[in-house]
Amino acid sequence: MVEWFDWFVYASFAPYFAGTFFPSGNPTAQLMNTAGIFAVGFFMRPVGGWLLGRVGDRKGRKAALTLTVTLMSASAVLIAVAPTYAVAGYGGALVLLVARLLQGLSVGGEYAASATYLTEATDPARRGFASSFQYVSMTAGQIAGLGLLIILQRTLSDDALHGYGWRIPFVVGALGAAVVFYLRRSMLETEVYAEDTSHTAERGTLGALWRHKREAFLVVALTMGGTVAYYTYTTYLTKYLSNSAGLSKQTATLVSFTALIVFACLQPLAGALSDRIGRRPLLITFAVGSTVLTVPVMTLLRHADGYWPALGLALLALVVVTGYTSINACVKAELFPTGVRALGVALPYAVANALFGGTAEYVALWFKKGGIESGFYWYVAACAAVSLVVYVSMRETKDLDLTRMRPAGAAGDRSGAADRAPAS
Repeated sequence: MVEWFDWFVYASFAPYFAGTFFPSGNPTAQLMNTAGIFAVGFFMRPVGGWLLGRVGDRKGRKAALTLTVTLMSASAVLIAVAPTYAVAGYGGALVLLVARLLQGLSVGGEYAASATYLTEATDPARRGFASSFQYVSMTAGQIAGLGLLIILQRTLSDDALHGYGWRIPFVVGALGAAVVFYLRRSMLETEVYAEDTSHTAERGTLGALWRHKREAFLVVALTMGGTVAYYTYTTYLTKYLSNSAGLSKQTATLVSFTALIVFACLQPLAGALSDRIGRRPLLITFAVGSTVLTVPVMTLLRHADGYWPALGLALLALVVVTGYTSINACVKAELFPTGVRALGVALPYAVANALFGGTAEYVALWFKKGGIESGFYWYVAACAAVSLVVYVSMRETKDLDLTRMRPAGAAGDRSGAADRAPAS
């Protein structure tokens, strides 16, 4: 939760510090500058996915999780003390950029390490339920960030929030990450990882991952639609409601806050359902819903004139997105054998997030600045449609035995094709 709090408060508080690091002018242009730095953090996620995925496969899931939170704490401190444009010109924006790069490294490994840990440490019959807490904790981080924003909006003046109040969440995040560092040092390693002794020299290498290239490409494709939809209805929603629909920042923040609480509660329910009926039905439901509903929902949100209409539409969208978020962690972890599982989840997922998730907000603002905001709605729907093709063609993953999976081409592995992950 702390890890994702630090990651998401950047987006939540961007409307308040966008003018701090860039010269005054068009508010949309300032938001595009901060969104650009937000996107750059995503492009570091593949590097973090490779580096920390390798650590997770070679040194253990615990080692990777400890390293990710260390990087996140350092980045939060940098943002908290970054100088303004008035003090250091673009020097403050440079500090912001460096901090965001460190956050990208951290999150690039955090998702895979935690997804792998949750999947390996759980009874096979409850992997969907357990892995759903990946997005419960991610969303809890967002809720905590938005909750803090709501408190600050009601206790500080608007000038104070723009002046210094936006730094408070980064101080809180840095302190929280330091606490989590000590908690993670006492974690136990998963038995699946500790007992796996196959191909030790090739654990976590790109060469080992390349032998599972079909599964890697499958991760990219199945992530594409889900990550665009997720970031559209979570991190971008608050800005969209205030910058496009014309709602006040306070109302837009409250809509996102309430919707995310409901969204978090839905994750375990959907994860448990996948343990009974399989992963594919939920993924297909998400993709069909996003393909069909994105354009009308976003159009109606653009004309939402108050809290309740906006909340109803946001909840409809997030219920659909739950079909992806609740189970995508275990689906990806179920695709790879133990020796390359962390890297196999981390690198392809990070690539997909860099290309589609991290750029969603920037693409949305680019369409808006060009006067064709509806083009973004069609873009989100098209990404979901591409993932739909993948979901329909892939095989089910929920009954795979993680302890029997072998590296591709392993000697004596006559059943490897069945025990390894399904491919499209």
